[in-house]
Amino acid sequence: MMKRRIAQAAGAVLALGACSLAAAGMSDRSDGRSWTQLAVAEQSASAERPQSAMPSPTSVQRATAAFQQEPVRAVSAASRTGKDDVRIVVEGPAARIVTNAGAGGYQAFPDICRLRNHDLLCVFYAGYTHVSQPTPQLPRGGRICAVRSSDEGRTWSRATVVADTPSDDRDPSVACLPDGTLLCNFFKYGLHGECDTCLTRSSDGGQTWSEPELVLPTFATSTPIRRLRSGRLLLIVYTVDGGGSRSYPAVCLSDDRGRTWSAPHPIAERSGKRLDETDIFERRDGTLVAFMREVMCTAESHDGGRTWSEAHDLGFPGHCPYLLQTRSGVLLMGHRVPETSLHYSTDEGRTWHGPVLIDHTIGAYPSLVALRDGRILCVYYEEGAGSAIRAVTVRVERADSRR
Repeated sequence: MMKRRIAQAAGAVLALGACSLAAAGMSDRSDGRSWTQLAVAEQSASAERPQSAMPSPTSVQRATAAFQQEPVRAVSAASRTGKDDVRIVVEGPAARIVTNAGAGGYQAFPDICRLRNHDLLCVFYAGYTHVSQPTPQLPRGGRICAVRSSDEGRTWSRATVVADTPSDDRDPSVACLPDGTLLCNFFKYGLHGECDTCLTRSSDGGQTWSEPELVLPTFATSTPIRRLRSGRLLLIVYTVDGGGSRSYPAVCLSDDRGRTWSAPHPIAERSGKRLDETDIFERRDGTLVAFMREVMCTAESHDGGRTWSEAHDLGFPGHCPYLLQTRSGVLLMGHRVPETSLHYSTDEGRTWHGPVLIDHTIGAYPSLVALRDGRILCVYYEEGAGSAIRAVTVRVERADSRR
């Protein structure tokens, strides 16, 4: 994960540990089999058990080109739990929807949402490399950009600038409120490793944006603002304290549509684990459940996000989880590791199946949005020189015997 690497390199506030982002070699497994060979070997697998321990990769492949290599064969995944049949098909090949946003040719960390006028808006980081501090060629460093689609992701506009402060602006996320207001949260990465969460908003569908405002110093963010059924907004952040010995996520609350925010409410602060990138899902009974990187952990809140339970391991790894519930009630969790993948749950995140391999590329940071025809559009990024934003559609089919 990028924030771990830049923090260590600079001795930053966010000293989040080391993780290699090298894409080379990720198309081959440690057992000597390529992912293509694995897909063919396991193609006949018809069921998966709920996730309770570190899994081997499942029988899922898709027809997409990793860094424009030869596509692998597309394979679907099926889960049979006794009550539900879930079939996931990743459709390919993937499209490279942004290849040069004008900031140096490196694009990463996308997030997507549907606007009130039904367009799709994808925000992302644009710079010249994984960390783009100011240079004579790019005097304000990395910036936040956006592209939009009016045809369900088939074509995309040219990139426009959302935010460009004098620091390296990165990891944007975007949410659309019921009245059409857009909230884009991101963090600034300073020359000395400082990380500060900021927010910019738009009242005209992303045509113009407000001047970024500092919301929470010393915290980073990598997840869109989540809206509860009550209307409360959750700004999910993370930080490191104790001299880098402890990292934990937190949530800031807003009951006035994001005009003001509470102090951060820590999640599993004293777990003894290194936790950071987090997403949150609201169950039907109002329980909030958080899913956190590194070895994926979970915690629950029963008071709207003010207090949280201890963290519990889910038993599988993942970076920067992203949650989306389909119309049929299947909860998807997109994440990095292995490569670009997702898990899915039919019981609101209590048990999980997967991983479903989306793409060979290790950049990831996937974001999901429902299309009008019921399919899911997944955007994510490559890693390396000339990193682009990719998009691919996923079909989730569920046959529920209770219906």
